[in-house]
Amino acid sequence: MQVMTPLETMAMILAVAAGTVITRFLPFWLFPESKGVPRAVAFLGQALPPAMMGLLVVYCLKGTDVLGPTHAIPEIVALVVIYVLHRAKHNALLSIAGGTVVYVLLLRLLTA
Repeated sequence: MQVMTPLETMAMILAVAAGTVITRFLPFWLFPESKGVPRAVAFLGQALPPAMMGLLVVYCLKGTDVLGPTHAIPEIVALVVIYVLHRAKHNALLSIAGGTVVYVLLLRLLTA
């Protein structure tokens, strides 16, 4: 195993810091307040968040075993709880935390 020298370590830290700073400030440099946001960028800002949520839901449920011992009951109930909480409170953190707690409790109760 090769260990980095202090100079290489410092160069790596500076490169990561520069990459972080550039990605944070790039949108402000490309789209200042005086100019309007291009239509394509505005469309992506509207379309990507729901698309990413759908992708995450599919990814999380891809390994669900409907014929397994729990018959996917914890997953289905947790999804319903997340949906209901989010519709009622419009708080993503509360929805995710509530769904996670319900899922873990049901998983413990049904597999005990």
